[in-house]
Amino acid sequence: MSTTNTAPAKDEFMQAAIDEARLGRSQGGIPIGSVLVRDGKIIGQGHNKRVQEDSAIKHGEMDCLTNAGRQRSYRDTVIYTTLMPCYMCAGTIVQFKIPKVMVGESRTFGESRAFLESHGVEVVDMDMQECVDMMNEFIEAEPALWNEDIMEE
Repeated sequence: MSTTNTAPAKDEFMQAAIDEARLGRSQGGIPIGSVLVRDGKIIGQGHNKRVQEDSAIKHGEMDCLTNAGRQRSYRDTVIYTTLMPCYMCAGTIVQFKIPKVMVGESRTFGESRAFLESHGVEVVDMDMQECVDMMNEFIEAEPALWNEDIMEE
């Protein structure tokens, strides 16, 4: 189920997630963005808002799913995220039975991949240099904020 590939640089849905991540960073937050797609259309999008909303749980995927609103089912959706989800977001993906996660990169953070795959979720790591660079620039500029976001010291 695990896939790593060099996907086309301009996947429209990953680009929308990247745009969300950049918006979040421009607001002083953490540059992680996400979009939820059904039938080739974005039905929800969001970005990490832990800083902006003083929230413990408003990660990019959580904001995206919140913005998508209630859905009768998620089994026909794909979630795109600029960074491999943390365990909290991965647990939500599993709980909602989202079958596929498209990941911008997992080099800077990649701990939930095996968990997702063990629950039948297809994980496609696009390994996009743009996403790696965005995270590395953030981590270098704001190491304390990054460590807080991933609960490391």
